[in-house]
Amino acid sequence: MSSPKKKIRQKNQHLAEKCKKDFRAFLTVVWRHLHLPDPTPVQYDIANYLQHGPKRLIIEGFRGVGKSWVTSAFVCWILLRNPEEKILVVSASKVRSDDFSTFTLRLIKEIPILQHLVPLPDQRESKIAFDVAPAQAAHAPSVKSAGIFGQITGSRATVIIADDIEIANNSATQDMREKLVNAVGEFEAILVPEGKPRIIFLGTPQTEESIYNKLRTKGYTARIWPAQFPAAKQRESYRGALAPMLCDMLDKGEAKPGDATDPQRFGLEDLAERKASYGNSGYNLQFMLDTSLSDAEKYPLKTGDLIIMDLNPDKAPPTVQYGSGPEQRIHDYPQIGFAGDYWFRPMFFEREHWTPYEGVVMAIDPSGRGGDETGYAVVAQLHGKLFVLDAGGIKGGYEEDALVMLAKTAKMWGARRIIIESNFGDGMFTKLLQPILGKVYPCTCEEIRHNIQKERRIIDTLEPIMNQHRLVMNAQVVKKDLKYLNSETNVERLQVYSLFYQMTRLTRDRGSLKHDDRIDVLAMAVAYWVDAMARDSDKAKTKYEQRLLDEELRIHIQNCVTKHPGQEPVKQKANFLS
Repeated sequence: MSSPKKKIRQKNQHLAEKCKKDFRAFLTVVWRHLHLPDPTPVQYDIANYLQHGPKRLIIEGFRGVGKSWVTSAFVCWILLRNPEEKILVVSASKVRSDDFSTFTLRLIKEIPILQHLVPLPDQRESKIAFDVAPAQAAHAPSVKSAGIFGQITGSRATVIIADDIEIANNSATQDMREKLVNAVGEFEAILVPEGKPRIIFLGTPQTEESIYNKLRTKGYTARIWPAQFPAAKQRESYRGALAPMLCDMLDKGEAKPGDATDPQRFGLEDLAERKASYGNSGYNLQFMLDTSLSDAEKYPLKTGDLIIMDLNPDKAPPTVQYGSGPEQRIHDYPQIGFAGDYWFRPMFFEREHWTPYEGVVMAIDPSGRGGDETGYAVVAQLHGKLFVLDAGGIKGGYEEDALVMLAKTAKMWGARRIIIESNFGDGMFTKLLQPILGKVYPCTCEEIRHNIQKERRIIDTLEPIMNQHRLVMNAQVVKKDLKYLNSETNVERLQVYSLFYQMTRLTRDRGSLKHDDRIDVLAMAVAYWVDAMARDSDKAKTKYEQRLLDEELRIHIQNCVTKHPGQEPVKQKANFLS
């Protein structure tokens, strides 16, 4: 009669053989060991693609689907089948990849069918790199972790797992994305030629120009699992990469567009809360995994339509001419827009005889709830061109220090009028600001109220002015706005509070941005001058028409009322009001 230990060993061997054949069975064992519910259909589908997918594959799953946990189990499964495999785990940060390898080593130590892989005393065993017991001595460890911009040159691996290498901190600008693409190019040199070398990307796109889209043009096969079943039009934007399991469910009527793809973990109510938090564009990227750009009208505001130059507080050149050639391109600032969107200095401006501004206005949008800022913009007007002298935002805005700062800003730039958004607070902000202005810089204040959808109002105001290259931006505003790019830890702040990030990511969709305070207040200031210029134009037109009418009446009276016998009639002027 066999001993209990022998029975357990035989049971483990039988389970191990079963798990070796099907990674989904192994994944179930891991999930139960971790006291989790059995994997969801989406997680099983990801597992099946990991096992049977091509040599170069991309797994795009929405935030929280568990793709990293599934792939940690996959690493264990690879080593269970072949302890001689060499696996390199690369993430955006070294800490992230270390966490991946630490979790993998813990699974090996805890799960009975894996314990024969536990490193021996004379083998490597750390969160940076470890060996498995049956592996032969080699320079490369069984599992090694590294950051994407760390020391990966010289490494060797049979399998490379790139786990979330694209994050906000390394993909916010075109320069960052190019640097990331170059780092990924090193992977091919790391792979050993023997066996079936594989490169597996796991990720959630962070930008419409995601690196995962570029990889698909270089022979990688992508499979995408969004959080909700897409509508037919959106389904086309995945370009054949939507998971076949989801396509079949839609085609057979087992699911309809808008249903949750993983309802056991993320129901529609939960997803609605996340959509409210991320905004439409953020949710489309990180939960629907839709990086499509339908056309140029989707993101109509571009930095390439601005004129960037140093501005004077009191006066400006009467002539500023836009140019977009290589000579006008500014390379000193990061390219925050999409590919092909640049910064341009003027092609020509009059360097002498600068003229005082015809007027300066300051717009203020008081902070609302949550993380909103009090945004401000100072815009001057001269000869039909608008000059953005200053723009920014301050946290809160109702405190005395913030009010004093706003008053001093108005004084510094000589704003003759301050316009304040009054949709919130029933004029309270204006009542708090006016006493401060009385002490620091007395000037006129007026409140305005909007009842048009914000995104459409902003675009309808700024797009024509920018397309005509009538918006001149102070270079100091650009430098101040993009200063967070100098610190990787603050790139997320850039994406939330940057004027130019908001400008280039704004669409006409309601809620397309989580924060839009700075672009909104710029549109307010520009709208003031657009209306003023339109009023001036209307007055000039009315005055001209009145002058023509007076001239016609004068001629009529002279001919019909005071005409003497034999006198020639007064001839009408050729260009007269019809």
